Amino acid sequence: MAGADATPDVLIIEDTLSMALMYQQHLKKAGISSQICQSGRHALIELRKGNVTTVLLDLQLPDMNGLDIIREMEGTNHNITFIVITANGSVNTAVDAMRSGAYDFLIKPFPTEKLLTTVKNALERTELTTTVKVLKQGLSTSSIPGFVGESAPMLAVYKMIENVADSNAAVFITGESGTGKEVTAQAIHKVSQRRDAPFIALNCAALPENLIESEIFGHVKGAFTGAQEARKGAASQANGGTLFLDEICEMDIGLQAKLLRFLQTGQIKRVGSDWSEDVDVRIVCATNRNPVVEVAEKRFREDLFYRLDVLSIELPPLSHRGRDVILLGESFLRTYSAEEGKEFKSIAPATQDLMLDYHWPGNIRELQNTIRKAAVVHDGVTLEPHMISLNSARPSASRGDYQLIGMAESKSILTPKESLKTTFTLDIHQPMANIERDIIEAVIASCNGSIPKASQILELSPSTIYRKREAWSQREQEVLISSNISA
Repeated sequence: MAGADATPDVLIIEDTLSMALMYQQHLKKAGISSQICQSGRHALIELRKGNVTTVLLDLQLPDMNGLDIIREMEGTNHNITFIVITANGSVNTAVDAMRSGAYDFLIKPFPTEKLLTTVKNALERTELTTTVKVLKQGLSTSSIPGFVGESAPMLAVYKMIENVADSNAAVFITGESGTGKEVTAQAIHKVSQRRDAPFIALNCAALPENLIESEIFGHVKGAFTGAQEARKGAASQANGGTLFLDEICEMDIGLQAKLLRFLQTGQIKRVGSDWSEDVDVRIVCATNRNPVVEVAEKRFREDLFYRLDVLSIELPPLSHRGRDVILLGESFLRTYSAEEGKEFKSIAPATQDLMLDYHWPGNIRELQNTIRKAAVVHDGVTLEPHMISLNSARPSASRGDYQLIGMAESKSILTPKESLKTTFTLDIHQPMANIERDIIEAVIASCNGSIPKASQILELSPSTIYRKREAWSQREQEVLISSNISA
């Protein structure tokens, strides 16, 4: 924590001096330094200096409402964690505070333990956010070839790529189809010390079963019908570099044994040959299946799995990457607009909302095809909603299946057929932020994942829900990244 002459850990904004001094004394005993401001005007002057990132804020100030301070700072570059204090424990006040961007909520009177726990959690959050910012600066997409995106899940992927690049150990990449497994393998190769040697990729699912052994290990002349001349396999071609085996769980169980032997010995034997040869390759493999399930079902050798799964990278689906979908869409739009001689420059806000709400079952590949089709078929400067076709939209009930709770007699765009009812257990012994998240996620789930429908029920804008969900996801990934760094 900060020393006596250093920047304070917490700014206490409280007009009642006795209360402020009491908070300050409790924090001091816990090793947390603080500074007191008794007016909103004074507080804004201090906050704009950019020195304090955690604030204990009383809502009732002599010159302004505390929520106005939060809103004032929201438009700045300062990353501030606000803990709101109020004597009014109404739900409306709590919701207003959370909507305005407050991290947590304390209702007077509150025990010292609650104050200290809340402040310590806020300080940890600030520290993690700072760590993520540092990672973003150090892990820009320009340093990881082939990637676009800055979401927390992808920051973890970038960090892992950098960590594993110079190792010779095998890497196992998992993720849904279209999430960028081959791009990840290429990135590992390009930032490794093997970058000047070949990168050879083989799709195990695309090769006939009777040819895949020859494709990997090569063959001698006359080894089988059609083998009119000797041929090097992918392993020999990648000598000194990287061999990428995509969809490895599709490999025949018999060939898996030969691959295991190759990994153990570093030697290959061409089909039809009696001689072995040494090969120096780094193996990277990938699958869109769950390899643990494949092992359990005896479709994939357990010993081979553990030989390959030395270093693991799991790619998130596009639907878990927040606004990365917009960054990727804009990148594809620039590329295909140039290729097609079009004038597209940006994606309209309404189109962005559609893209954020869609679950992208085909992931990046589907997004790429969607943007390319729009650039070919349409003209304009801005990509409008009618220009994109999302044909494989998330299965959901028809509009007639919904009725907005508490709005049955009001005019609604939804035609009531039956009530939308969701029952879930809510633990009230937790921070307000957690309760808010539980409620929002429960309503979204009851709407079959439709954020626009959920936004009507909650009386929140869809963009607010997107922002909150992205923040929750980032918070989870911050913890993951922090734990990886500590490890």
